[in-house]
Amino acid sequence: MEKLTEAIRAASACAEACTACADACLAEENVTDMRACIRSDQDCADICVTTSRMLSRLTEINTDVIKAQLQACITACRVCAEECEKHAEHHEHCRLCAEACRRCEKACTELLLSME
Repeated sequence: MEKLTEAIRAASACAEACTACADACLAEENVTDMRACIRSDQDCADICVTTSRMLSRLTEINTDVIKAQLQACITACRVCAEECEKHAEHHEHCRLCAEACRRCEKACTELLLSME
């Protein structure tokens, strides 16, 4: 239950960080250079929200579907973190987002491993 709770919290926090990062990227002067970051932020936020919601449902769990969703979340977080890390030196919002993505990636990986 502890790993499940941590994954839900990490996914929710990551979704918020990604949404904030995408918004902050849109306010940057060089917004054209931030397109990939904005896209990965938005994709990751959507996947994290869905993951959090799916993990919160405790009745009639389909483990195949949950495992697939966790894998999607892990991938989205890794991709977003890698993109944000490219900008982290110049943009604090990207650094914070990358950190949240790495925490979520770790929490979802640990939950997924505990299910096997």
